[in-house]
Amino acid sequence: MDAKARNCLLQHKEALERDIKTSYLMDHMISDQVLSLSEEEKVRDQPTQKKKAAMLIKLLLEKDNNSYISFYNALLHEGYKDLAFLLQDGIPLASYNGKDSVDGVTSYVKTVLCEGGVPQRPVVFVTRKKLVNLIQEKLYKLNGEPGWVTVYGMAGCGKSVLAAEAVRDHSLLKTCFPGGVHWVSIGKQDKSGLLMKLQNLCTRLDQDGAFSQRLLLNLEEAKDRLHFLMLRKYPRSLLILDDIWDSWVLKAFDSHHQILLTSRDKSVTDSVMGPKYMVPVESGLRKEKGLEILALFVNMKKTDLPEQAHSIVKECKGSPLVVSLIGALLRDFPNRWGYYLRQLQNKQFKRIRKSSSYDYEALDEAMSISVERLSEDLQKYYKDLSILQKDVRVPTKVLCILWDMETEEVEDILQEFINKSLLFHDRNGKSFRYYLHDLQVDFLVEKNRDQLQELHRKVVTQFQRNCKVHSLTANQEDSMYWYSFLAYHMASANMRQELWDLLFSLDWIKAKTELVGPAHLIHEFMQYSHLLDKKDCTVCENFQEFLSLNGHLLGRQPFPNIVQLGLCEPETSEVYRQAKLRAKQEVDKGRLYLEWINKKTIKKLSRLVVRPHTDAVYHACFSEDGQRIASCGADKTLQVLKAETGEKLLEIEAHEDEVLCCAFSKDDRFIATCSVDKKVKIWNSRTGELVNTYDEHSEQVNCCHFTNMEHHLLLATGSSDYFLKLWDLNKKECRNTLFGHTNSVNHCQFSPDDKHLASCSADGTLKLWDVSSANEWSSIDVRQHVLNSDGLQEDVDVMVKCCSWSSDGARVMAAAANRILVFDVHTRSLVGEIHTGHSSAIQYCDFFPKSHLAVVALSHYCVERPQNIGAREISVPERPANLS
Repeated sequence: MDAKARNCLLQHKEALERDIKTSYLMDHMISDQVLSLSEEEKVRDQPTQKKKAAMLIKLLLEKDNNSYISFYNALLHEGYKDLAFLLQDGIPLASYNGKDSVDGVTSYVKTVLCEGGVPQRPVVFVTRKKLVNLIQEKLYKLNGEPGWVTVYGMAGCGKSVLAAEAVRDHSLLKTCFPGGVHWVSIGKQDKSGLLMKLQNLCTRLDQDGAFSQRLLLNLEEAKDRLHFLMLRKYPRSLLILDDIWDSWVLKAFDSHHQILLTSRDKSVTDSVMGPKYMVPVESGLRKEKGLEILALFVNMKKTDLPEQAHSIVKECKGSPLVVSLIGALLRDFPNRWGYYLRQLQNKQFKRIRKSSSYDYEALDEAMSISVERLSEDLQKYYKDLSILQKDVRVPTKVLCILWDMETEEVEDILQEFINKSLLFHDRNGKSFRYYLHDLQVDFLVEKNRDQLQELHRKVVTQFQRNCKVHSLTANQEDSMYWYSFLAYHMASANMRQELWDLLFSLDWIKAKTELVGPAHLIHEFMQYSHLLDKKDCTVCENFQEFLSLNGHLLGRQPFPNIVQLGLCEPETSEVYRQAKLRAKQEVDKGRLYLEWINKKTIKKLSRLVVRPHTDAVYHACFSEDGQRIASCGADKTLQVLKAETGEKLLEIEAHEDEVLCCAFSKDDRFIATCSVDKKVKIWNSRTGELVNTYDEHSEQVNCCHFTNMEHHLLLATGSSDYFLKLWDLNKKECRNTLFGHTNSVNHCQFSPDDKHLASCSADGTLKLWDVSSANEWSSIDVRQHVLNSDGLQEDVDVMVKCCSWSSDGARVMAAAANRILVFDVHTRSLVGEIHTGHSSAIQYCDFFPKSHLAVVALSHYCVERPQNIGAREISVPERPANLS
């Protein structure tokens, strides 16, 4: 063993001896043929866990470089990532990058995939070489450039296993993805769930905290952070998104990455940009592959299988999952071929959702057989798993609480399920996390539908008996589960009072927002509002408004005093009532709080809060007369409201996909909308009647803007197809197409005199166009200014998100990353720059129409004075100068 590797082992010997469980690690090392069975026995003979660890390290110090690498990989596989990190500097370079191969997989590949969270091969693994080669061929076609490879097919057809196997290749990783591979299991998510997935991914990518530890509060911030980390820390790496259900999810990852994804939906990438390659996975295994799986389970040659094996594969409809379930049963009872075949053929089991894309009949039969073979006690424990959600890993500790058992007892029970392919698990540090396949969840829910409420009640009751809500801490392995799903279990059990006490508690809000931010709580208020009566709904609105208005504060560190924030709420609010009660209790202990005694005299305290949309709002604008507000968003609608009262005037099902922007015409007669569905529509702003539909863009349309003068209305639109278009409302077709950008156009705006149009793009440029001729008048390389300022490398992408004209048309402002740049229109010189000094990205900027003031909005959604960070008023000088 190299001296460097040996010294690293000796340096961290004490930490290794204290923490590792040797039995799991030795299994990997024996598999890698670096540890013998006699050496394993020598370790097992030691009386204590610490002495076993010491003996293993002693043996390891006498071995070669491959043994060190095998031990390092075993630590990663078994969830000891913190210990593996300690040994990383000692990895012998020659061996680490070498071609030493075990089962066709080099130690380099093992290390890369372990660090990236790629699942291991199943215990019983059958190669599907043709499909694996096809996926690899598509990955090579990415050629280091951003793009998408989609592996699609029905549920249970083996997409995830194929995706993992495709990257288990030394040459592919070295040539195409030297920056590594990062696996993320997505599943069916709402926006708050996706935010948590992105938060976890960014934390994993930035484990050393080198860049930022600030909590990500929304999807836009998370997308920017992921882009930054992939660009700075993991260039030329592959992101694998497993089990994508909805196309909108991909927008959070649509930021110039190389992506491999699995999905049941072939069209899932239609909404994103870049090269796209498809790999279809046939709906079932061929007969020979099915027989091969059965042969591996029962440890027989394929040619020696009984005749019933052929019929079983046929009855299983070629599903890898169902064949594996039957195979696991036959491994325990190898003489029951005829019995299990008859059970499948008789079709005596209750059917599950026949309308599904998956053949649930075969699954139902195989699942029922597997469950019925369990002992009566084990069947009861398996029934309890009916309350698990899809795509959720459950820590061992949660099930210890549910069953009132020690960790070892729970692990023994669950191992029985794993052995029969009824449950799956992965490592989480020193313990396991367990999960069911989506189809197994569906099976259990349908089978136990009448008992689900009681099963959820059992979970809540056991939690209340064993835990205190406010004693959960972030370092407990089960705390994240309870913060995420305790309310879900209460709602599913119809425990209304308990749900009320939980959700409308300042202690719960403080604890949960401190850990995951306010988005998930707001989502729960909306999701469970149907369980509340009218009085409770008012309380719910109090808390939802409190979170909405204070979310930017609740996401900061150090965490603010939530009682003091509550005291600032109106006195009629339940939030204020609880805060006042808590404050009185703590004042008696010597704590001081400020009470706002003149609240009633401050007219601006009450704010108009309107929630016209059922999903995220992407854009809102005032009419020219200031009497109306138009808004649009992810729910595909256009809403028009009275500005003073919030009264709804119009609600229009505007597009077939998310509506990204809307704009009033100068005379207030029309509203333009543009959408992900690639269409631009013009509406009568009073009646809601559709006036025109334009569909000449070939990708989503990101922005729309009317001219500033009433005598001749023009509309400009910018799209992800790289083009801007000018539309005359009196004509059915585009008046001009403006060519020049080399990436998505994010924003556009006419100059005050309508002679010019400004546009900005993901290509890093700000362009000015002559409206009358539709020719490019000027181009400013914003990207180069940013690179020069930060001293970044030339291959870094800089997206320009927004642009705006000064009131006199002499200057134009652009927003890129976390800075504002102001340019002289005629000389193209930089006359001012503001760096926010904050990790949050700028979302929008605009000049005040009658002065040189400008406002800037950042992604953590607050508007503040210049000395704060959320938004800044800046004054643009008449002559070139430095802004401060």
